[in-house]
Amino acid sequence: MNLMNLMQLKEAWSIFKDNHPKFPLFLKAASESALKEGSMIEIRVTSPEGKTLTTNMKLKASDLELIEQLKSSLK
Repeated sequence: MNLMNLMQLKEAWSIFKDNHPKFPLFLKAASESALKEGSMIEIRVTSPEGKTLTTNMKLKASDLELIEQLKSSLK
C-alpha cells in the first residue's frame, strides 16, 4: 500500500468513526477480550427491503495478524 492510499484510508476511517461512533468502541472491546484464535465472527446485513445475508468465520492465527496490521495502520 502506498502512502497516498494509506492517507486516504485513514481519512475514510475518520469519517466512518464520526458516522458510526459506537462501532469503533465495539471493535475495541471485541479485540481486547474476544478476538482469539478459534473465535467465531458472524456478520449479518439487512437491506432496506428486509433481505438478510449472514455469514460467519472461525478466526485463524493469520486472521489475527491481519487485524493487528489494520489496527496499526489506522491509528
